[in-house]
Amino acid sequence: MSNQNRKFQIEAFKYRDIKDQNYADKTWNILEHAINDLFIHNTSHLDFEDLYRHAYNMILHKFGEKLYSGLVATMTSHLNEIAGSVEAAEGGSFLEELNRKWNDYNKALHMIRDMLMYMDRTYVPSTQKTNVYELGLNLWRENVIYSNQIRTRLSSTLLELVYSERVGEDVNVELIRNITKVLMDLGPFVYEQEFETPFLQGSAEFYKAESLKLIECCECGDYLKKAERCLNEEIERVRHYLDPKTEKKITDVIEKEMIENHMITLIRMENSGLVNMLCDDKYEDLGTMYNLFRRVNDGLLKICEAMTSHIHESLKQLNKDPKRLKDHAEFERGLLDAKNKYEKIIKLAFSNDELFQNALNSSFEFFTNLRLKKSTLILNINTL
Repeated sequence: MSNQNRKFQIEAFKYRDIKDQNYADKTWNILEHAINDLFIHNTSHLDFEDLYRHAYNMILHKFGEKLYSGLVATMTSHLNEIAGSVEAAEGGSFLEELNRKWNDYNKALHMIRDMLMYMDRTYVPSTQKTNVYELGLNLWRENVIYSNQIRTRLSSTLLELVYSERVGEDVNVELIRNITKVLMDLGPFVYEQEFETPFLQGSAEFYKAESLKLIECCECGDYLKKAERCLNEEIERVRHYLDPKTEKKITDVIEKEMIENHMITLIRMENSGLVNMLCDDKYEDLGTMYNLFRRVNDGLLKICEAMTSHIHESLKQLNKDPKRLKDHAEFERGLLDAKNKYEKIIKLAFSNDELFQNALNSSFEFFTNLRLKKSTLILNINTL
């Protein structure tokens, strides 16, 4: 048979009787020293094939519980040292130390998982225990992230950095991204509990205060531009260093605090609200209002109702114009100009939205019918 057709097979290590009663202790001692060396990056002398064989034999000779419990104790002891180091970090070095320790720990954890692969494949599922990598994540979460001296400080530090960035200060975006990714790697509930929930609560308070401040000092168009910028900045913030699932939640917060809660105020804002925008053909501002209001419940309906009311009022004024009443051609020209004006607004600012088109057509149809009935009535009276 040629070498090409010969199949390569991996044979299991052959079982040997253990005569030395201290075998388990001696073997675990070798593995424990290796694990500790992995944590301190002292790996040049380690023979991973030999270490794998030692772990394999411990499982083979029914010392799985000793191996597993020893691993838990060793990792926990190391993680307590890590927690102490992170807790001792001061000021801006706190997150940097946490990030550095996580990177080192995660690398070591991957190598430990490879070393104990046979335990993961056999002992762990047969005893319904947690696999090595998940165990390592759980122990990191419980001993480091949930440490009394780290947990509150971690959340508050991240929120302070986000606030600083919002107000225009330079922050280490990469560091924030690395830390939030650690929380995501530990599980969605950790990210949500330790960061996302307080982040959303703090954001709601921030944008509520921001909206009240802006509504007092800005014209409608300027307010809308600032709200749009805040929305875009938060979307970018998510894309730079947060979980993509956070995007919908934070945009919901801004939509509620900056748009939904102030719709009527913005529409009716004196000298700059919707009516002024319509009269002055402010297509850009109207487009911004449309794009923002469409994001919230009944937002477009509120704009449409206000626009329809304004159109009705404009048509009433047209019908009262003495000059146009005497000259039918002049009146028809005025009516056509008005319709063209709002059709252009709907096209350029409201994306040809059918809601607005239908409202416009209904308004002019109603007015035309009303005008026709009035003319017919006058004609009938004159013929009596």
